[in-house]
Amino acid sequence: MLQADRAFVQAIAKADTRGLGKLLDTDFLWIDSDGKALTRTQVLQTLPRPGFSDESAAQLKNYTYEDVGDVQANLGRVHTLRVWVKRPIGWRAIVYQEVVSLDAPPSFAPGAGKDCDNPCKSVSYKPKNEVEKQVVSAYERLETAAMAHDSARFSALVADEFVAASSNSNKVYDKRGRMEDFDHAKMAGVAPTPLASARMFDFKEAVVMTSFHRPDQGKPLRVTRVWVNRDGKWIEALSYQTSVTP
Repeated sequence: MLQADRAFVQAIAKADTRGLGKLLDTDFLWIDSDGKALTRTQVLQTLPRPGFSDESAAQLKNYTYEDVGDVQANLGRVHTLRVWVKRPIGWRAIVYQEVVSLDAPPSFAPGAGKDCDNPCKSVSYKPKNEVEKQVVSAYERLETAAMAHDSARFSALVADEFVAASSNSNKVYDKRGRMEDFDHAKMAGVAPTPLASARMFDFKEAVVMTSFHRPDQGKPLRVTRVWVNRDGKWIEALSYQTSVTP
């Protein structure tokens, strides 16, 4: 995966669309810092400019979950995510996403309203199989815990390496940081938002979920999540949320 990821970064830097095309999944999606979503075809027609092209000074992290992996690059307020999936022909990028953090703490957090019907109690997505049904259930329980600021329940539904980056927050959260916010009754820009549509890509032990959200106030969001199966339980490994600029 890391070899493919390095080739991806080099192809972008050299504007090598031919080389890049060999690394992109047919379902590839590029989400820029304004929340604009580009398909594989659109990216190869006109190559977007990444949030930063030189990663030598960036903080890099990577994780693999059998046939799914991700690379996270952080440089200042810019955070990029590359999600990879293993196909019969090799590793292919399925999501590239950018998030630019706020330069100061947010004044409010876009949310799901007082009752949080969607996504706490139900979502606008029909699971295609048993795995997706289990992931949707975990997602609803996770958002219910977040809405209630219940750090104990939240802890059981996210991985130890959990990370959340949002255009509505001035910082990137790890698991401990998110739990501390709940314990101090802070939402800090990351809150449950109603799900408008979603796609899931099932790789047995991991699921890639891309979704579009319309909060009760503020801008819509494009979100990428990776869910992993540990000890028969689906938990969230990451959540990248980019506000959609009109």
